[in-house]
Amino acid sequence: MKVIAIDGPAGSGKSTVARRLAERLGMDYLDTGAMYRAVTFAALRRGIDPADAEPVARLAKAVDLEVTPGEVRVDGVDATIEIRGPEVSRAVSLVAANPEVRTELVRRQREWAASRGGGVVEGRDIGSVVFPDAQLKVYLTARPEVRAERRAAEVTGLDYETVAADLARRDALDQGRETAPLRVPEGAVELDTSDMTVEEIVDEIVRRLGDG
Repeated sequence: MKVIAIDGPAGSGKSTVARRLAERLGMDYLDTGAMYRAVTFAALRRGIDPADAEPVARLAKAVDLEVTPGEVRVDGVDATIEIRGPEVSRAVSLVAANPEVRTELVRRQREWAASRGGGVVEGRDIGSVVFPDAQLKVYLTARPEVRAERRAAEVTGLDYETVAADLARRDALDQGRETAPLRVPEGAVELDTSDMTVEEIVDEIVRRLGDG
């Protein structure tokens, strides 16, 4: 199974890079962050408090998720736009810190890759937890102000200052959680994307694949 793991904090460019890399290599692509956002969306839609661990964990095991490039469906409902909105963005860290939710989604992520013979998979624990034996592990980062500018352009209804504050809070939660905290996976290639174009980043990853 050939897996390329792309990890990094919000706004580091990992979704755009992973999608472009998959296209370049002719591989399938999975955005695992969208899966956590989809569970968060499902909880909010049902009136479940994202901080209420037990019902959120039950929901994660029962919800029907379809995550494909360009579309996310939750129990048959198109949630592609809603999962990127401010309500989900503020609550997703609570869901992502839920150990039972992570266990269930990691199971689904491994099944996804096994059924396809691999793929380009991006998230926050792909190289460290989900696929520690990935063919190549890449950790993308960028200066905080660059990340905030990128995310502000993606998230609807929030200004730069709000996004920057949310990113700082999300970083602290992701890095401080007990289960699968955000960290640089062992053996990963680290790339600062602040001053790189998407094509430059993809070129560098392809070069590293060739070197490997």
